[in-house]
Amino acid sequence: MVAVDMTAVLSILSAEDYTIAREVLQRGFGLLFFIAFLSAWNQFPALLGERGLTPAPRFIALTTSAQAPSLFRWKRFTYTDRRLHIVCGSGMIAAMTVVVGLPQAGPAWATIPVFGLMWWLYFSISAIGQRFYGFGWESLLLEAGFLVGFLGSHEVAPSLLMIVFLRWFVVRVEFGAGMIKMRGDSSWRDLTAMDYHHQTQPMPGPFSRRAHLMPGWWHRGETLGSHVVQLIAPWLLFLPQPIASFAAAAIIITQLALVITGNYAWLNWATILLAFAGISDSFLGWIIGGPWPGWGRPDSSGAEVADASSAFPLWWAILTAAFVIWQCVLNIPALRNLFSPRQKMNASFNRWGLGNAYGAFGSMTEIRDEIIIEGTLDPDATMDSGDWRPYVFKGKPGDVHRRSPLVAPYHLRLDWLMWFAALGDYRQPWFYALLERIGDGDAQIRTQLGPDPFDGQAPALIRVRIFTYRYATSEERRQAREKGQPRPWWVRSNPRTMVEPTDLRDG
Repeated sequence: MVAVDMTAVLSILSAEDYTIAREVLQRGFGLLFFIAFLSAWNQFPALLGERGLTPAPRFIALTTSAQAPSLFRWKRFTYTDRRLHIVCGSGMIAAMTVVVGLPQAGPAWATIPVFGLMWWLYFSISAIGQRFYGFGWESLLLEAGFLVGFLGSHEVAPSLLMIVFLRWFVVRVEFGAGMIKMRGDSSWRDLTAMDYHHQTQPMPGPFSRRAHLMPGWWHRGETLGSHVVQLIAPWLLFLPQPIASFAAAAIIITQLALVITGNYAWLNWATILLAFAGISDSFLGWIIGGPWPGWGRPDSSGAEVADASSAFPLWWAILTAAFVIWQCVLNIPALRNLFSPRQKMNASFNRWGLGNAYGAFGSMTEIRDEIIIEGTLDPDATMDSGDWRPYVFKGKPGDVHRRSPLVAPYHLRLDWLMWFAALGDYRQPWFYALLERIGDGDAQIRTQLGPDPFDGQAPALIRVRIFTYRYATSEERRQAREKGQPRPWWVRSNPRTMVEPTDLRDG
């Protein structure tokens, strides 16, 4: 009979060189959870609350717990806006305890219930969020938040199995996105996708115009670089150090570029955090001037090996191994999906949203259209006459002279859906409800918009037009400055009427 050296086994299963990665992952996702709960606190009542555009109570009544599990289905906690705020407040408090490190200072298991609580509270919100929560980064935050609690507190070393599984998560996110692009649109294959992306992306940022106006060779390099990082770098995470750390750094750098040139809520930040699962403490030490991190696990001999059982106890090894095995089973559909010619994007394969498929921009939009909602206090105004004033959104383009703001990782849900509406997705209940609330001067929906052009008054009439937008060139901005005119950020053309002047006031 072969004797098993349990101390050696525990030493192998212990990822002692990834304590910094654990800190980044847990505190980072704690902060993202805080932002997500804050976003729900500020936006959910107006969009989905008791008087929202698509009220959650009505959705709950029309669906089952199998279709949309949620805390708000409990008879003693049915949805109200007040209870929504209780859930959000509780989630923000739990998130801040992680950010400051309170659960991490407790027993090994202490992080699990805290992250589990945040997961369940936010899952309860997302499950009834309908179209306003139909974004890939919602499931990304939930799944990652569910996982990172099992990295444990400071009392134990991180589990190597968990570190490896989180790297597999990066493969699902990055490689999945890369394959969606290659399968979905020829512009990704002929390297022209970035000729359009910065201008037509859903929520441009303050540097998106500059990125768009870069020369063609630069855009070809961007597209090619995206393919290399998404299709190759994630697999390098499974190689020895420092190769894994260099691959993770490449992913982080490309995600930071997306942070600078766009507003994708917490998608990029969540991917950055997950990529830290590939970066060892030794590599970070080398970055700041320490010794070369080597090509394998740090030498664990002598006193370090003798202490392995206390740094990584057997019960913790069994618990984390069982958890990873369970997650691997849940990931089987996602694995099949990655290599399927009919690959699904941002799909869930079970009711709890674990083991999802991810991806973005399977098709590239080449023309940017923007919906402009306008109102007037003149009841006799026509399409061609009257003092029409636009309703400004907080983030989406509208005023051609306004520079696009930086809002991520905060998520402006209504602004995002307006981008989809301009693509033809406006035949939705939320869009018609939005027009009615604006036309009625509803105070709640005004909290989701920019400055009110009529200081709280309901407009006599509203109209809706759609324009084609493009970035102003440097020459156009220079000419405007020479004429003493405001320099445009956008140039718009091709106006079309979506809704004729209409009185939407009650009564």
